[in-house]
Amino acid sequence: MGYWREFRLNWVTLVATFIGIGTGNALSHYTLSVFAPELIAEFGWSKAQFALLGTLQLVSLVTTPFAGRFADRFGVRVAASVGFFAISAGFAFFSMMRGSLSEFFIVWLPQHVFGVLTTSLVLTRAIIERFDRARGTSLSLLMMGPPLSGAIAAPLLGSLIASEGWRTAFVALAIVSALGGTVAVALMGRQQQHAPPRPAARRIGRDELLALARTRTFLLLVGGMFLINIPQVFAASQIKLVVMASGVPDQLATWMVSFYAMGVIGGRAIFGIALDRIGAHVVALCALSLPVIGFLVLANPGSLAWVMAAGVTIIGVAQGAEGDVGAYMVSRHFDQANYSLIFGFVKAALDGGGAIGSILLSATLSATDSYAPFLYVSAATTMIGAICFYLTGPGPETAAESAAAPDTIAENG
Repeated sequence: MGYWREFRLNWVTLVATFIGIGTGNALSHYTLSVFAPELIAEFGWSKAQFALLGTLQLVSLVTTPFAGRFADRFGVRVAASVGFFAISAGFAFFSMMRGSLSEFFIVWLPQHVFGVLTTSLVLTRAIIERFDRARGTSLSLLMMGPPLSGAIAAPLLGSLIASEGWRTAFVALAIVSALGGTVAVALMGRQQQHAPPRPAARRIGRDELLALARTRTFLLLVGGMFLINIPQVFAASQIKLVVMASGVPDQLATWMVSFYAMGVIGGRAIFGIALDRIGAHVVALCALSLPVIGFLVLANPGSLAWVMAAGVTIIGVAQGAEGDVGAYMVSRHFDQANYSLIFGFVKAALDGGGAIGSILLSATLSATDSYAPFLYVSAATTMIGAICFYLTGPGPETAAESAAAPDTIAENG
């Protein structure tokens, strides 16, 4: 099938997944740092305590592969429906908090354990089932959904919080997520009438799974994803706090959250198109090493506001590439029938890196009350992780090779 014909036939799926991924778990990822100063001020939490939020991703480290298997077995619509219920309910419960940090953690945990079903883990499966020649571009278009919603939501939520309070803002997020999920699932149902047969998820035995886990490509992807996501807590909840600690005014700091999201959009557009034309391992090295510049800029408290804004944007550009590269490389190297399961292990590594990063950030903040040590560590781990992705090599690039069974993959690994 031709490049543009894939878009003509499958645009409904692309629109549905775009709406879904932008109004699901991504809303929490891109807006939590907007709420952070308000919650810390009202409830008296410390920055170090709030940074520990990311350690809860250790639970996702275990549950994400199971979520991937659930999507492989029951399909995208069923999985996404469960996820959107969790996300919407979580935002609604946040609006009713009474001040305990543990209460916040208790709501956040199930929201994200089940909310992962509204992320690229599940929704990219609908794309890789329908796109081949335009897979990189279609993935980049899909993955623009989260940062676009973040870029729009951050300043709007900032204004809503200032005028109506943070509780009202959480209610607004609950409504947006519920509506977005309903529309996305309904549109996917419409497109399903003309869908090609979905590859049946083949049971992977213990021996096959262990063989897969020992392959060079699998280890490099998992290890690289772990390392580049040690700074994840920074992007998820700390951007505004970091720049405000350097003297940036509150309103400008809120806009920097939006700059980050816009950087993600640009990164996904540029590097997603590049994936259809250049080796994925080369794209990964170029894109995923970019945050090193941003982290070093932000580690210097004397940086000018516009330089810090540029640093935040650069980090966003690389974050945009990460989603495209991870999904694309898994789809090209491994069995498509079990795509979400395998991608689940890669995303689990992402969560593991984020959890370790949260522990490191909390420890360094407690010891130094400065973000600089963590930012320097983040620069180092990010560079090593980008090199891991590059070392995977070009890999299989044809549809036939990408459909190889896991035992064949193990031989090639």
